[in-house]
Amino acid sequence: MNNFPKLHNALWPGVVGKGSPGAEPAIDLDTMLEHTAQARVDGVGFDGVDLFLFAPHVDIDSSDDDLKRLADKVRAKNLVIGSVVAPVWPPTGGGTAFGTEADRRNFVVQVAKACRIAKRLRELGARPHGVVRIDTAGGPGDWLADPEGNQKTAAATFRAACDVAASHGERLAAEGEICWGGMHSWKRMLQLLELTDRPGILGFQADMAHTLLYTLGYNAGPEDRLLPADWNWSDPGTLDRALATLTSYLRPWTIDFHVAQNDATVKGSGSHDKTGRHCLPDDPNGKLAITRHAGHWLRDGYGNVTRRIRHICWDGCMFPNDVMSRTETWNSILAAMIAVREAHGWSE
Repeated sequence: MNNFPKLHNALWPGVVGKGSPGAEPAIDLDTMLEHTAQARVDGVGFDGVDLFLFAPHVDIDSSDDDLKRLADKVRAKNLVIGSVVAPVWPPTGGGTAFGTEADRRNFVVQVAKACRIAKRLRELGARPHGVVRIDTAGGPGDWLADPEGNQKTAAATFRAACDVAASHGERLAAEGEICWGGMHSWKRMLQLLELTDRPGILGFQADMAHTLLYTLGYNAGPEDRLLPADWNWSDPGTLDRALATLTSYLRPWTIDFHVAQNDATVKGSGSHDKTGRHCLPDDPNGKLAITRHAGHWLRDGYGNVTRRIRHICWDGCMFPNDVMSRTETWNSILAAMIAVREAHGWSE
Protein backbone atom coordinates (compact mmCIF):
# COMPACT_ATOMS: atom_id res chain seq x y z
CA MET A 1 0.00 0.00 0.00
CA ASN A 2 1.08 3.59 -0.59
CA ASN A 3 2.17 5.50 2.51
CA PHE A 4 1.99 9.00 1.01
CA PRO A 5 0.24 11.34 1.13
CA LYS A 6 -0.39 10.96 4.84
CA LEU A 7 -4.01 10.86 5.98
CA HIS A 8 -5.22 13.60 8.32
CA ASN A 9 -8.52 14.43 9.96
CA ALA A 10 -9.56 18.06 10.43
CA LEU A 11 -10.54 18.78 14.03
CA TRP A 12 -12.20 22.15 13.37
CA PRO A 13 -15.57 20.54 12.44
CA GLY A 14 -15.91 20.26 16.20
CA VAL A 15 -16.09 24.06 16.49
CA VAL A 16 -16.94 25.62 13.10
CA GLY A 17 -20.57 26.70 13.10
CA LYS A 18 -20.97 25.48 16.68
CA GLY A 19 -21.08 27.00 20.12
CA SER A 20 -23.01 30.17 19.20
CA PRO A 21 -26.65 30.88 20.12
CA GLY A 22 -29.00 28.55 18.26
CA ALA A 23 -26.18 26.22 17.15
CA GLU A 24 -25.03 22.88 18.51
CA PRO A 25 -22.40 22.93 21.25
CA ALA A 26 -18.74 22.64 20.31
CA ILE A 27 -17.01 19.25 20.50
CA ASP A 28 -13.85 19.49 22.60
CA LEU A 29 -10.37 18.77 21.26
CA ASP A 30 -9.86 15.61 23.31
CA THR A 31 -13.06 14.05 21.94
CA MET A 32 -12.13 14.91 18.35
CA LEU A 33 -8.67 13.42 18.89
CA GLU A 34 -10.20 10.25 20.31
CA HIS A 35 -12.57 9.86 17.34
CA THR A 36 -9.59 10.22 15.01
CA ALA A 37 -7.35 7.81 16.88
CA GLN A 38 -10.00 5.09 17.10
CA ALA A 39 -10.83 4.99 13.37
CA ARG A 40 -9.52 1.87 11.60
CA VAL A 41 -10.04 0.33 8.17
CA ASP A 42 -8.25 -2.97 7.54
CA GLY A 43 -5.71 -2.03 10.18
CA VAL A 44 -5.00 1.42 8.71
CA GLY A 45 -5.66 4.55 10.76
CA PHE A 46 -5.27 8.28 10.42
CA ASP A 47 -1.70 9.59 10.49
CA GLY A 48 -2.43 13.03 11.86
CA VAL A 49 -4.75 15.94 12.50
CA ASP A 50 -5.13 19.50 11.22
CA LEU A 51 -5.99 22.14 13.83
CA PHE A 52 -8.01 25.31 14.30
CA LEU A 53 -5.96 27.75 16.37
CA PHE A 54 -8.78 29.15 18.43
CA ALA A 55 -10.35 28.31 21.78
CA PRO A 56 -11.81 25.98 22.90
CA HIS A 57 -9.43 23.85 20.81
CA VAL A 58 -6.10 25.70 20.68
CA ASP A 59 -5.81 29.22 22.10
CA ILE A 60 -4.06 31.51 19.60
CA ASP A 61 -2.16 33.01 22.56
CA SER A 62 -0.95 29.62 23.82
CA SER A 63 2.31 29.67 25.76
CA ASP A 64 5.25 27.45 24.91
CA ASP A 65 4.24 25.21 27.81
CA ASP A 66 0.70 24.99 26.41
CA LEU A 67 2.09 23.97 23.03
CA LYS A 68 4.35 21.36 24.60
CA ARG A 69 1.30 19.82 26.31
CA LEU A 70 -0.61 19.93 23.00
CA ALA A 71 2.23 18.23 21.13
CA ASP A 72 2.50 15.52 23.80
CA LYS A 73 -1.28 14.97 23.76
CA VAL A 74 -1.38 14.48 19.98
CA ARG A 75 1.68 12.22 19.91
CA ALA A 76 0.20 10.10 22.72
CA LYS A 77 -2.50 9.16 20.19
CA ASN A 78 0.20 8.15 17.66
CA LEU A 79 -0.73 11.15 15.54
CA VAL A 80 1.11 14.20 14.20
CA ILE A 81 -0.03 17.75 13.47
CA GLY A 82 -0.21 19.07 9.92
CA SER A 83 -1.87 22.26 8.71
CA VAL A 84 -3.26 24.86 11.10
CA VAL A 85 -5.97 27.48 10.59
CA ALA A 86 -5.20 31.07 11.55
CA PRO A 87 -8.20 32.85 13.19
CA VAL A 88 -8.12 35.86 10.89
CA TRP A 89 -11.83 36.81 11.12
CA PRO A 90 -13.12 39.87 12.99
CA PRO A 91 -15.05 37.84 15.64
CA THR A 92 -11.88 35.90 16.50
CA GLY A 93 -9.57 38.91 16.84
CA GLY A 94 -8.60 39.39 13.21
CA GLY A 95 -9.99 41.64 10.50
CA THR A 96 -11.02 41.67 6.86
CA ALA A 97 -8.08 41.59 4.44
CA PHE A 98 -9.78 44.26 2.29
CA GLY A 99 -11.08 46.25 5.26
CA THR A 100 -9.80 49.25 7.20
CA GLU A 101 -6.19 49.76 8.16
CA ALA A 102 -7.00 48.43 11.62
CA ASP A 103 -8.73 45.37 10.12
CA ARG A 104 -5.71 44.60 7.98
CA ARG A 105 -3.31 45.08 10.87
CA ASN A 106 -5.35 42.70 13.04
CA PHE A 107 -5.39 40.17 10.18
CA VAL A 108 -1.59 40.16 9.97
CA VAL A 109 -1.23 39.97 13.77
CA GLN A 110 -3.34 36.80 13.83
CA VAL A 111 -1.28 35.29 11.01
CA ALA A 112 1.89 36.09 12.97
CA LYS A 113 0.52 34.36 16.07
CA ALA A 114 -0.50 31.32 14.02
CA CYS A 115 2.93 31.12 12.38
CA ARG A 116 4.61 31.26 15.80
CA ILE A 117 2.52 28.30 16.94
CA ALA A 118 3.13 26.39 13.70
CA LYS A 119 6.88 26.94 13.95
CA ARG A 120 6.97 25.91 17.60
CA LEU A 121 5.08 22.69 16.87
CA ARG A 122 7.67 21.94 14.18
CA GLU A 123 10.48 22.55 16.66
CA LEU A 124 8.81 20.19 19.11
CA GLY A 125 8.85 17.45 16.46
CA ALA A 126 5.06 17.15 16.38
CA ARG A 127 4.46 18.80 13.00
CA PRO A 128 6.47 17.33 10.11
CA HIS A 129 4.55 19.10 7.33
CA GLY A 130 1.65 21.43 6.69
CA VAL A 131 0.68 25.04 6.03
CA VAL A 132 -1.05 27.93 7.79
CA ARG A 133 -4.50 28.44 6.32
CA ILE A 134 -6.00 31.89 5.67
CA ASP A 135 -8.82 33.54 3.72
CA THR A 136 -9.90 37.16 3.21
CA ALA A 137 -12.19 37.11 6.28
CA GLY A 138 -14.79 39.22 4.48
CA GLY A 139 -17.96 38.36 2.59
CA PRO A 140 -18.67 38.68 -1.14
CA GLY A 141 -21.33 41.34 -0.45
CA ASP A 142 -18.84 43.73 1.16
CA TRP A 143 -16.23 42.92 -1.47
CA LEU A 144 -18.65 43.87 -4.27
CA ALA A 145 -18.66 47.49 -3.10
CA ASP A 146 -15.34 47.92 -4.92
CA PRO A 147 -14.24 44.66 -6.58
CA GLU A 148 -10.97 45.79 -8.14
CA GLY A 149 -9.95 48.07 -5.27
CA ASN A 150 -10.78 45.46 -2.66
CA GLN A 151 -8.89 42.83 -4.58
CA LYS A 152 -5.76 44.98 -4.64
CA THR A 153 -6.12 45.73 -0.94
CA ALA A 154 -6.55 42.04 -0.08
CA ALA A 155 -3.44 41.21 -2.12
CA ALA A 156 -1.44 43.84 -0.23
CA THR A 157 -2.61 42.36 3.08
CA PHE A 158 -1.70 38.88 1.89
CA ARG A 159 1.78 40.11 0.93
CA ALA A 160 2.29 41.50 4.43
CA ALA A 161 1.13 38.17 5.83
CA CYS A 162 3.57 36.39 3.51
CA ASP A 163 6.45 38.43 4.90
CA VAL A 164 5.50 37.27 8.39
CA ALA A 165 5.14 33.65 7.29
CA ALA A 166 8.51 33.67 5.53
CA SER A 167 10.20 34.95 8.70
CA HIS A 168 8.87 31.87 10.51
CA GLY A 169 9.72 29.39 7.73
CA GLU A 170 6.01 28.84 7.02
CA ARG A 171 3.75 28.85 3.96
CA LEU A 172 0.22 30.22 3.74
CA ALA A 173 -2.65 28.53 1.90
CA ALA A 174 -5.70 30.52 0.84
CA GLU A 175 -8.80 28.33 1.03
CA GLY A 176 -11.00 28.70 -2.04
CA GLU A 177 -14.50 28.97 -0.62
CA ILE A 178 -17.50 30.84 -2.03
CA CYS A 179 -18.24 32.65 1.25
CA TRP A 180 -15.00 34.72 1.14
CA GLY A 181 -14.96 37.92 -0.89
CA GLY A 182 -12.33 37.96 -3.62
CA MET A 183 -12.06 34.17 -3.33
CA HIS A 184 -15.70 33.39 -4.12
CA SER A 185 -15.07 32.37 -7.74
CA TRP A 186 -12.25 30.44 -9.33
CA LYS A 187 -11.37 33.42 -11.54
CA ARG A 188 -11.16 35.82 -8.61
CA MET A 189 -9.23 33.27 -6.55
CA LEU A 190 -6.66 32.94 -9.32
CA GLN A 191 -6.51 36.73 -9.68
CA LEU A 192 -5.84 37.16 -5.96
CA LEU A 193 -3.03 34.60 -6.00
CA GLU A 194 -1.45 36.30 -9.00
CA LEU A 195 -1.84 39.81 -7.56
CA THR A 196 -0.20 38.71 -4.31
CA ASP A 197 2.62 37.20 -6.38
CA ARG A 198 4.35 35.21 -3.65
CA PRO A 199 4.29 31.71 -5.15
CA GLY A 200 6.92 30.36 -2.79
CA ILE A 201 4.97 31.44 0.28
CA LEU A 202 1.30 31.77 -0.68
CA GLY A 203 -0.54 28.88 -2.31
CA PHE A 204 -4.05 27.53 -2.71
CA GLN A 205 -5.93 25.16 -0.45
CA ALA A 206 -8.37 23.08 -2.49
CA ASP A 207 -11.35 21.49 -0.76
CA MET A 208 -13.33 19.23 -3.10
CA ALA A 209 -16.65 20.30 -1.55
CA HIS A 210 -15.92 23.97 -2.12
CA THR A 211 -14.23 23.76 -5.50
CA LEU A 212 -17.22 21.85 -6.88
CA LEU A 213 -19.25 25.01 -6.22
CA TYR A 214 -16.71 27.02 -8.22
CA THR A 215 -17.85 25.09 -11.30
CA LEU A 216 -21.45 26.23 -10.63
CA GLY A 217 -20.64 29.91 -10.23
CA TYR A 218 -22.29 30.36 -6.81
CA ASN A 219 -21.82 33.93 -5.49
CA ALA A 220 -20.29 34.89 -8.85
CA GLY A 221 -21.46 35.95 -12.30
CA PRO A 222 -22.55 33.54 -15.03
CA GLU A 223 -19.23 34.10 -16.78
CA ASP A 224 -17.55 32.17 -13.95
CA ARG A 225 -19.65 29.04 -14.41
CA LEU A 226 -17.93 25.99 -15.86
CA LEU A 227 -21.05 23.80 -15.91
CA PRO A 228 -24.10 24.65 -18.04
CA ALA A 229 -26.81 26.59 -16.21
CA ASP A 230 -29.44 23.94 -16.98
CA TRP A 231 -27.20 20.93 -16.38
CA ASN A 232 -28.96 18.09 -14.52
CA TRP A 233 -25.94 16.01 -13.38
CA SER A 234 -26.82 13.17 -15.74
CA ASP A 235 -23.61 13.41 -17.78
CA PRO A 236 -20.48 12.69 -15.70
CA GLY A 237 -18.24 13.59 -18.64
CA THR A 238 -19.38 17.20 -18.48
CA LEU A 239 -18.43 17.40 -14.80
CA ASP A 240 -15.07 15.79 -15.48
CA ARG A 241 -14.30 18.37 -18.17
CA ALA A 242 -15.34 21.24 -15.90
CA LEU A 243 -13.10 19.97 -13.11
CA ALA A 244 -10.24 19.47 -15.56
CA THR A 245 -10.54 23.12 -16.62
CA LEU A 246 -10.76 24.33 -13.02
CA THR A 247 -7.76 22.36 -11.84
CA SER A 248 -5.62 23.30 -14.81
CA TYR A 249 -5.65 26.87 -13.46
CA LEU A 250 -5.56 26.28 -9.71
CA ARG A 251 -3.57 23.04 -9.37
CA PRO A 252 -0.20 24.76 -9.99
CA TRP A 253 -0.92 26.91 -6.92
CA THR A 254 -2.28 24.10 -4.73
CA ILE A 255 -0.22 23.26 -1.64
CA ASP A 256 -2.93 21.83 0.65
CA PHE A 257 -5.80 19.50 -0.25
CA HIS A 258 -9.04 18.39 1.40
CA VAL A 259 -10.87 15.26 0.32
CA ALA A 260 -14.63 15.80 0.64
CA GLN A 261 -18.08 15.10 -0.76
CA ASN A 262 -20.72 17.68 -1.75
CA ASP A 263 -24.34 17.52 -2.89
CA ALA A 264 -23.97 20.81 -4.86
CA THR A 265 -26.03 22.82 -2.39
CA VAL A 266 -24.99 25.47 0.11
CA LYS A 267 -25.69 25.71 3.82
CA GLY A 268 -24.65 27.58 6.93
CA SER A 269 -24.63 26.83 10.66
CA GLY A 270 -24.46 29.19 13.59
CA SER A 271 -22.21 32.15 12.79
CA HIS A 272 -20.72 30.47 9.73
CA ASP A 273 -21.94 31.96 6.45
CA LYS A 274 -23.49 30.09 3.54
CA THR A 275 -20.89 27.80 2.05
CA GLY A 276 -20.38 24.33 0.60
CA ARG A 277 -22.30 21.46 2.13
CA HIS A 278 -19.92 18.71 3.24
CA CYS A 279 -21.53 15.26 2.98
CA LEU A 280 -20.50 11.81 4.10
CA PRO A 281 -18.58 9.90 1.41
CA ASP A 282 -21.49 7.58 0.66
CA ASP A 283 -24.24 10.23 0.75
CA PRO A 284 -26.72 9.27 -2.00
CA ASN A 285 -26.98 12.94 -3.01
CA GLY A 286 -23.21 13.40 -3.32
CA LYS A 287 -22.18 14.63 -6.74
CA LEU A 288 -18.48 13.78 -6.63
CA ALA A 289 -16.80 10.51 -7.57
CA ILE A 290 -14.34 11.11 -4.76
CA THR A 291 -11.48 8.87 -5.82
CA ARG A 292 -11.58 9.82 -9.50
CA HIS A 293 -12.13 13.53 -8.97
CA ALA A 294 -9.35 13.77 -6.36
CA GLY A 295 -7.02 12.81 -9.19
CA HIS A 296 -7.66 16.15 -10.88
CA TRP A 297 -5.81 17.77 -7.96
CA LEU A 298 -3.20 15.09 -7.17
CA ARG A 299 -2.11 14.38 -10.76
CA ASP A 300 -0.80 16.78 -13.38
CA GLY A 301 -2.32 17.45 -16.78
CA TYR A 302 -0.54 14.40 -18.18
CA GLY A 303 -1.87 12.06 -15.49
CA ASN A 304 1.34 11.84 -13.45
CA VAL A 305 1.17 11.85 -9.64
CA THR A 306 2.65 15.20 -8.60
CA ARG A 307 3.83 14.19 -5.08
CA ARG A 308 3.50 17.86 -4.06
CA ILE A 309 0.93 17.26 -1.32
CA ARG A 310 2.55 15.52 1.66
CA HIS A 311 -0.74 14.98 3.48
CA ILE A 312 -4.41 15.11 2.58
CA CYS A 313 -7.18 16.00 5.00
CA TRP A 314 -10.87 15.25 5.39
CA ASP A 315 -12.96 18.31 6.23
CA GLY A 316 -16.45 17.52 7.56
CA CYS A 317 -17.44 21.06 8.51
CA MET A 318 -20.91 21.40 9.98
CA PHE A 319 -21.64 17.71 10.27
CA PRO A 320 -24.20 17.36 13.08
CA ASN A 321 -22.74 16.32 16.41
CA ASP A 322 -24.63 13.02 16.44
CA VAL A 323 -23.05 12.14 13.08
CA MET A 324 -19.59 12.93 14.41
CA SER A 325 -20.15 10.73 17.45
CA ARG A 326 -20.57 7.56 15.35
CA THR A 327 -17.65 5.21 14.75
CA GLU A 328 -18.96 4.39 11.27
CA THR A 329 -18.67 8.07 10.28
CA TRP A 330 -14.92 8.15 10.78
CA ASN A 331 -14.36 4.68 9.31
CA SER A 332 -16.24 5.59 6.12
CA ILE A 333 -14.25 8.81 5.81
CA LEU A 334 -10.99 6.96 6.40
CA ALA A 335 -11.91 4.35 3.79
CA ALA A 336 -12.53 7.10 1.22
CA MET A 337 -9.16 8.68 1.97
CA ILE A 338 -7.33 5.36 1.73
CA ALA A 339 -8.90 4.83 -1.69
CA VAL A 340 -7.64 8.25 -2.80
CA ARG A 341 -4.13 7.47 -1.56
CA GLU A 342 -4.06 4.10 -3.29
CA ALA A 343 -5.20 5.66 -6.57
CA HIS A 344 -3.03 8.80 -6.54
CA GLY A 345 -0.32 8.32 -3.91
CA TRP A 346 3.15 6.84 -3.65
CA SER A 347 5.53 5.00 -1.31
CA GLU A 348 8.64 6.27 0.43
